[in-house]
Amino acid sequence: MALITKKPRGTEDVLPRDSYRWQFLEDLFRDEARAFGYKELRTPVFEHTNLFERGVGDTTDVVQKEMYTFLTKGGDSITLRPEGTAGAARAFLEHGLHNDPLPIKAYYLTSCYRYEKPQAGRLREFHQFGMECYGTQNPAADAELITAAANIFDRLGLKNIRLEINSIGCPKCRAEYHKALKEYFGGYKDELCEDCRDRLERNPMRLLDCKVPHDHEIAEKAPTVLDYLCDECREHFDGVKAYLDSNGVEYTVNPTIVRGLDYYTKTVFEFISGDIGAQSTICGGGRYDGLIEDLGGNPMPALGFAAGIERLLLTLDAQGIEIPEPAPCDIYIASMGDNAHKKASELCNALRKSGMYAEFDVVGRGLRAQMKYADKLKAKFSLVLGDDELSGGTGRLKNMDNGEQVDIPLDTDAFTQSFIAAKLDHEYKTAASK
Repeated sequence: MALITKKPRGTEDVLPRDSYRWQFLEDLFRDEARAFGYKELRTPVFEHTNLFERGVGDTTDVVQKEMYTFLTKGGDSITLRPEGTAGAARAFLEHGLHNDPLPIKAYYLTSCYRYEKPQAGRLREFHQFGMECYGTQNPAADAELITAAANIFDRLGLKNIRLEINSIGCPKCRAEYHKALKEYFGGYKDELCEDCRDRLERNPMRLLDCKVPHDHEIAEKAPTVLDYLCDECREHFDGVKAYLDSNGVEYTVNPTIVRGLDYYTKTVFEFISGDIGAQSTICGGGRYDGLIEDLGGNPMPALGFAAGIERLLLTLDAQGIEIPEPAPCDIYIASMGDNAHKKASELCNALRKSGMYAEFDVVGRGLRAQMKYADKLKAKFSLVLGDDELSGGTGRLKNMDNGEQVDIPLDTDAFTQSFIAAKLDHEYKTAASK
């Protein structure tokens, strides 16, 4: 039988056998965010298109080439979010969060959408974990945010991850840098790709991020922004480095980092893996002190980062780091006959209310097939119920690791208490033997 349709190109299914890997990362992200005082923010999957044109920048590849934009039935231009920061900033403004005690610290776990050529580590629907901080221009905040990302990678046991940082200055000092870039790239204007010729006048820093090989070679010899920083930006960057040093976070200054979105100012950074090919950046971010003002608010310093979950999973696989599998089934209750089957359902439900992972047959298998299924579930204990067990009010609880069996009452409350005690005793003995 032929399928009616398949998943769209550039998307992936996360199957039940693999979802635990995502859940492990999501739990770790949330745990790290809480440690730094960040609370979750959830924004719509689509926004008005002008939010991204204004916030992300109309000279970026994201806005020019990659956004999923469409008209609603009411004629509004709507875009699926290509990244998380613009929506977070819009929510900050719309709900007046600037009136709350500052800084505002928020994190998100979200899906994003960009129309580009699918390849390993680059999908059209992808997922990010991000942290956003509003209301501080202190370099300690930059270093704290970078440290949070570094802590995540350390907790995962990742190796061969390098942190590269840069400062791209503020609008004041960047104006001089733009002049230098225009002069430099102007000498190669006829050799540049069409996009770069357009960006040369509108936003010359975008040329540094061009992926066309010939243009990239030209950009490698361009003037560096660090030579044009004003005193304030230089002092801020020195402060970021000093705080990173005090936190023991290793980094390399890379003056070519500009990031792919227009809202960045001052600090920018990337965590890069050497194990996943061309799509090597697994986390990137920086400061965007002008974004809130660009979106119509009062001046408000802000900063943040986003980490790609798919790329992070690829890096873990490449380094042979296994995510712990979820705990197996605590107990499988097999049954013979209708009354026993109902009792199995009752006992499983009681255990589940107590936080146990309990299973019974919902397919209609015979006893032998039920026990085979219990083995596939790697159930720690099993119990077989039939008419004899029901009439006697007692069953035989079997430890599937060592084969030991003990009698256990079938009264619901007594059964629950007895099973929990048996499970705890087994876990204690297992831990003591290691």
